[in-house]
Amino acid sequence: MDRILRLLALACAIAWATLAAVPFAAAQPFPDKPVRILVGFAPGGVSDFVARMLAQQLSQIWGQSVVVENRTGASGTIAGTEVVRAKPDGYTLLVSPQTAIAVAPQMMPKPPYDPLRDLTPITAIASSPLVLVAHPSFGPNDFAQFIAHVRANPGKISFASGGMGSSPHMTQELLNKELSLKMVHVPYRGEAPALNDVLGGQVPVLFANIPTGMPHINSGQLKALVTTGRQRSPQAKDIPTIKESGAGDIETATWNGLYAPAGLDPKLVQKIYKDVVQAMSQGDARERLLASGNEPVLDEPAAFAKFLQSEVSRWGDVVRAGNLQMN
Repeated sequence: MDRILRLLALACAIAWATLAAVPFAAAQPFPDKPVRILVGFAPGGVSDFVARMLAQQLSQIWGQSVVVENRTGASGTIAGTEVVRAKPDGYTLLVSPQTAIAVAPQMMPKPPYDPLRDLTPITAIASSPLVLVAHPSFGPNDFAQFIAHVRANPGKISFASGGMGSSPHMTQELLNKELSLKMVHVPYRGEAPALNDVLGGQVPVLFANIPTGMPHINSGQLKALVTTGRQRSPQAKDIPTIKESGAGDIETATWNGLYAPAGLDPKLVQKIYKDVVQAMSQGDARERLLASGNEPVLDEPAAFAKFLQSEVSRWGDVVRAGNLQMN
């Protein structure tokens, strides 16, 4: 009898300890240690800028260090792969443009991950349209003239980009598909060297991110032919959109989203999302984004997941139409 009573007492003690530990664990705030945000591109680019601004704001809200780590290479998929393999606890996040999410995996014979299966989409943080810039010696002076010139010279006009699968590359490939154009792609290791060669006249045109393209347009070193947004950018008010040009109804942009590994608790997804909205809406964060040529998006996780599916489908069509492959 004594043995039975001792066993019952031990069982009750274990049960009590378990029940007592549950609310304690649940009460632990997130985060209670540093958070990492991985970026698949070099410091100084748009994705890095957005990630570092987000990290700074979240550090203040969370009272914890939020560190940005650059894992460059393979069109951003090295960083994506590290996040996919991380524990889904919210302490390893990814800020990435569509390049490493909706484009590059579809160009690889053996993609390192499935973006729709292996990542948890949290929100699109910001979006920036592109501007088509040209060397002053390039004949066309607007988008309609550009289309006519390329059609009259199939396979003879080259365009620069910051690399395979980048937004500038895919924007031109989208035009090739939708407007029946044929151009020669000249990829570079980043937007800066691509822009330098357009400035030097080695390559005639480039779809540039507005923050990097506009200073050269304003100085007269380059001329602008069109922007790719739904409406004119506040940083490029005098440059028409593709739709305004009358030569097509195409819209595209570089957008940077926030992701976690697949399997992140939905409650934690919502917490991080709400904190990101607060982070990018308070103080001068919104003004800094707009000044950089980015527009805050901050859609809810479900809406972002639906948008991501549409982007994977959209750019997959472009990849297949152009037979685009990445080794």
